Amino acid sequence: MSYILALDQGTSSSRSIVFDEQGRVVALAQQEFRQIYPQPGWVEHDPQQIWASQLATARQALAQAGLTAADVRAIGITNQRETTLLWNRRTGQPLHNAIVWQDRRGEPLCAELRAQGHADRIRATTGLVVDSYFSATKLRWLLDHVPGARAAAERGELAFGTVDTWLLWQLTGGRVHATDVSNASRTMLFDTRAGRWSPELLALLQVPESVLPQVLPSSHLYAETDAAVLGVPIAIAGIAGDQQAALFGQACFTPGMAKNTYGTGCFMLMHTGARFQRSSHGLVSTAAAQTGAAPGFALEGSVFIGGAVVQWLRDGLHAIRASSEVQALAESVPDSGGVVLVPAFTGLGAPYWDADARGAIVGLTRGSTIAHVARAALESIAFQSAALLRAMTQDGGNVTELRVDGGASVNDLLMQFQADLLGIPVVRPRITETTALGAAYLAGLATGVWKDLPTLADQWQAERRFLPTLPRERALARMEEWEHAVRQATAR
Repeated sequence: MSYILALDQGTSSSRSIVFDEQGRVVALAQQEFRQIYPQPGWVEHDPQQIWASQLATARQALAQAGLTAADVRAIGITNQRETTLLWNRRTGQPLHNAIVWQDRRGEPLCAELRAQGHADRIRATTGLVVDSYFSATKLRWLLDHVPGARAAAERGELAFGTVDTWLLWQLTGGRVHATDVSNASRTMLFDTRAGRWSPELLALLQVPESVLPQVLPSSHLYAETDAAVLGVPIAIAGIAGDQQAALFGQACFTPGMAKNTYGTGCFMLMHTGARFQRSSHGLVSTAAAQTGAAPGFALEGSVFIGGAVVQWLRDGLHAIRASSEVQALAESVPDSGGVVLVPAFTGLGAPYWDADARGAIVGLTRGSTIAHVARAALESIAFQSAALLRAMTQDGGNVTELRVDGGASVNDLLMQFQADLLGIPVVRPRITETTALGAAYLAGLATGVWKDLPTLADQWQAERRFLPTLPRERALARMEEWEHAVRQATAR
């Protein structure tokens, strides 16, 4: 039996999962780490805590499985994307906390770039909208605000990376400074169509080329770990950003196949094959996980507040004591009673891209209860995701079913409402750890555990299919209620 160790480094926790050659979970370990909020709109992580928690869970998962490092064929890495780190190449010490993807401190520079007329060129090159969500303005902030950073970078002393690059550096004792195409495509510095760093954007953002990692395919023999890390050297053979890894783990290998991940945010990706397709409806174009020299692309929509709205019900409104209680509370009423909640707590992502939008609850009456608000909160996740699929359809996509994963995908009420809004089946897989599974698949392909993509496609199995039951005219009317509420949240 061959085993793959997947390192799944997320926004709020680090997880490690051992998979067998049937793609089954053998063991799982998870460890949360500290979220740092220096001021409103800023979010940071301690890079050393990221590494320490990831290493601890790797060791725990192997121990739970009754395995040693010698039993592991390869390691796959998947990671929170866009989160930006800068460290000293000689000492390995970070110059600053990691700036997290949610962080908004780069928005003034983004506004400047837009005002100067660079948005269209950046989008044509990278596939991305100009937004502080992506890594470039975070890196520029570090170079401009950490004392001595820019001078050290100009001397070639510093290394930049997203979280995958930081973990790879640590696993190899600083021998390898690399990333994969899927993570590189989220930096706003990468010519995604050409598959290389963009000299034009590096000059525009004032980023020295010497800080950048080498860009390699997602399924690739990157290196071996230092023996001291887990006991014996293990091949590191797969890397992909979390959402591209989930697309791969859902076996969405061909154009038109799509998945939606319901996590802190929601992330919908539709594979577009070898075609770099620019969106005209608020989506971004991104690199899909790449198994060889041939490029692959996807359209993506990112919702900033997905499952996090349930955390707000728990921690902000104190409407529930545990997130698991939300379905029962929402089901205690037959519908939302006309209440619509727009969870624009940190602005609105795709397809709206309004950084100044703020949360709103509309449609309240004297008869509204906390149960109606809870139901509207759950429905807001589905409404935002439906807006993403509508944009994909407007861009020419023909999605016939949506494969789903992530924590909130276990909520049957939400998944049924999602199918009703979309008018297509919503399919939940038997194995919902699709992000980590995608990283494992990439590593296993590079090391011969799995033969090819058709083998992986045959391994994918559905656990439940949610079929639409709402008449289309009623579904469209509900979407119009949502869009009306969005207009209230974005009114100036």
